[in-house]
Amino acid sequence: MNTDERQIRDTHTTWIAAVNAGNLAQLLTLMTDDVVFLNPGQEPMGRDAFSANFSNAQGQVLVDCNSELEEVVLAGEVAFARSRDALSVTPRSGGATMKLAGHRMTVYRKHRDGRWLLARDAHTLSEVQG
Repeated sequence: MNTDERQIRDTHTTWIAAVNAGNLAQLLTLMTDDVVFLNPGQEPMGRDAFSANFSNAQGQVLVDCNSELEEVVLAGEVAFARSRDALSVTPRSGGATMKLAGHRMTVYRKHRDGRWLLARDAHTLSEVQG
């Protein structure tokens, strides 16, 4: 595994840990300024909308995300990673935990300082029945 792939894998691991910790400040350091998130049934959202949605959700739910990185492909200053994700979302006010699972495709772009940052992200997470 080369250095760039290791850095992408490390960024992925750091991202998941920050999601689980509710650490928006750290998440923002891991994404490009022009990041775009694609979520089923929603319009694409950028950095500001992500920040607002994440902050709002953190006040309402606890999230536990597990993500298995299945593939990393490098193409110069751009790379993509494919993962299998499982989330548990529990209301802070109590109530049933919702479980979601699916796949995620993340595009990373190499920043001028050498870091690999999340530039595009799309997922197929849906509620797990049963």
